[in-house]
Amino acid sequence: MRSIYKTPDELKMMLPAGVLTAQALDAVEAAIRPGISTLELDAIAERVIREAGGVPNFQLVDGYHHTVCASVNDVVVHGIPNDTPLVAGDIVSIDCGALLGGWNGDSARTIIVPEADGQDASGHPRGDDWVREAHRVSNATREVMWHGIAAVATARHMNDIGGAIEDAIAEQPGPLGNLENYTGHGIGRNMHEEPTVFNYRVRRRGPVVRAGLAICIEPMLTAGKPDVLVDDDEWSVRAADGTPSAHWEHTVIRHANGIWVTTAHDGGAAGLAPFGITPIAP
Repeated sequence: MRSIYKTPDELKMMLPAGVLTAQALDAVEAAIRPGISTLELDAIAERVIREAGGVPNFQLVDGYHHTVCASVNDVVVHGIPNDTPLVAGDIVSIDCGALLGGWNGDSARTIIVPEADGQDASGHPRGDDWVREAHRVSNATREVMWHGIAAVATARHMNDIGGAIEDAIAEQPGPLGNLENYTGHGIGRNMHEEPTVFNYRVRRRGPVVRAGLAICIEPMLTAGKPDVLVDDDEWSVRAADGTPSAHWEHTVIRHANGIWVTTAHDGGAAGLAPFGITPIAP
């Protein structure tokens, strides 16, 4: 069995794929506006990745044919891009990855579609309360993701990371549903590798967290209860209570001198600053 730990040189080789993944998400986020479809956003991400010499690694997943997963409103994860125009106030989670030089990056962001003039949305078909809840769940999910990433710097075992995420969720305002059967994962030559990265505590401690570890931290939350249903397309995971939902993710590596977020242009400096952690490139 291949070790879950990478060599120092292998960690360095993961950096370009992370940067390219971030660039694809940058382009998608810049393009999001009322009237655009998630299928158009998918094409934007694919163009960025292929023009840089990369391969959209989601297209390498058996049975999936798109560059991104685009989860809208009460779809939490694994939404399939389609031609439905977005409207101001929609909450959209874009999950994207790139394979470059034989190594993978994987990251997700949640965006609230602004008004055409760039201002915060109002007048969503589901009401202004919906938009406020969309912002709440997205902000909470991003916050707990950074708690999980920060834990990578000090954790002794994988369960410490899940515990940090679980505790951070409990500190957020309002109800939040933490999906139980969807997790983060290891990453490297393959997009999905061991170890499993739970977003909550489990009974076993899990593998040791040490230099060489490369994982994806990706909390997935609803603004209500954690129960979900899978649509007839067999991909889209939807909140059973119909509440707005969010998904944030970064690829993070731990090496001999610290941690580095490969899918953040600053290595995670801004997100880690509140924790007193300065990321160090491998």
